[in-house]
Amino acid sequence: MAGAPEQQLVEAARQLFAAGVMSHSGHANLSVRLDAERFLLTPGFVRDLEPHQLATVGLDGRVLKGELRSVSAEIITMHSVVYRARPHVGAIIHTHSPSATAFAVAHRPLPCRTEPMLRFGQPEDVPVVPWGPRGSDVSVRGIADVLERRPTTSAVLLANHGLLVFGPDAAAAAHLVVAIEESAEAEIAAAAIGGAVDFPEGALEAVRASIARVAS
Repeated sequence: MAGAPEQQLVEAARQLFAAGVMSHSGHANLSVRLDAERFLLTPGFVRDLEPHQLATVGLDGRVLKGELRSVSAEIITMHSVVYRARPHVGAIIHTHSPSATAFAVAHRPLPCRTEPMLRFGQPEDVPVVPWGPRGSDVSVRGIADVLERRPTTSAVLLANHGLLVFGPDAAAAAHLVVAIEESAEAEIAAAAIGGAVDFPEGALEAVRASIARVAS
């Protein structure tokens, strides 16, 4: 997904709606890192998102350009804590994707049992962050703690809340949101017919080898 950071966020939001992974309300927030201290952030609802709606905010929580409603300002720290912990992360997406949120409400990690999760950056289970009010110190500390304990995860489930995904850019993060939501749907469906089954040992390496053969 090339183009200006503003356009990257607009396109990522459209991709999520086109894939059908959004909640009924369309609530989400997306961000793209601008530099070491700033990122672009969307308002709380991103249906028909336009570039002029985006705000530039600092990792310190200040709104530097544009406006955010108080309900959106609460989530600045949720994005900041990921950018501080993961310098390589270029974009973050938070959604209330229904099936992934079911795992968050159940306080159950989402296993990696579908190939898209292997391919799009989450070859491990998605861990659960303990509940805390959105944007509160409790919530932010919980996210920071899980990121420290799980240095290779590209997503977390926010208990009783939703999904938080991060990647090198907005397109990659959006692809992973879709992969996680599809995997959560499949897990729930598989439970009705005996339960999902883990990949065989070496599956990630086999997928990487397959990708490499096509790319070469």
